[in-house]
Amino acid sequence: MNRTLELKQNQTIVFIGDSITDADRCEPAYRPFGFGYVHFIANTLLAKYPALNLNIINRGISGNTIRNLKSRWKTDCIKYEPNILTVLIGINDLLRRYGGSEKVPHAVYPDEYESIYRELLSMVKQQCNCQIVLMEPFMFCNNQEDRIFKRLQTYISTADRLAKEFDAILVPLQNKLDKQLKQVSPERWSDDSVHPYLWAHAWISQCWFEITNL
Repeated sequence: MNRTLELKQNQTIVFIGDSITDADRCEPAYRPFGFGYVHFIANTLLAKYPALNLNIINRGISGNTIRNLKSRWKTDCIKYEPNILTVLIGINDLLRRYGGSEKVPHAVYPDEYESIYRELLSMVKQQCNCQIVLMEPFMFCNNQEDRIFKRLQTYISTADRLAKEFDAILVPLQNKLDKQLKQVSPERWSDDSVHPYLWAHAWISQCWFEITNL
């Protein structure tokens, strides 16, 4: 049975991650939520629960790894004292390993990814005592032999494990995608296997609502 997020009056809800969360949130046309899954979640919550006066904040930054989140965790997460925090991070940690000589030093390997992720979750639990939602990093890929996709599984397993460790709600995006990709080819979801088309962002938001029971 899925657990349910508890919504209350005047809560602050923070979304943090990389470009998939960012989704051009700083561009005038897309402020303040971006055009992606946060846009769909935030506006649905505001429309469904207008009397709750929810404060919803998008703090995704394109290109971020878990290491980048650590450098801004206090200013972009802890400072807002979130009641609900959703984190989606990990794909850039892996992809930097394949980005050329100038990007490889910025890659974050699994052990460091898990260590920093645990540190950040411990901090927010202790200082904010918030409800946490972790979203699996994912790829739109149905080739089980793809070398990047195979290595992504370790990052996914880490997110799953940390969700249990911190009593967080897990949104199993890759698990759900694996089922969908048997019927809908990866090319219909994304042009680069990573960044969702607009409708795919809407699909991610539906997964978030399904798991959180909101």
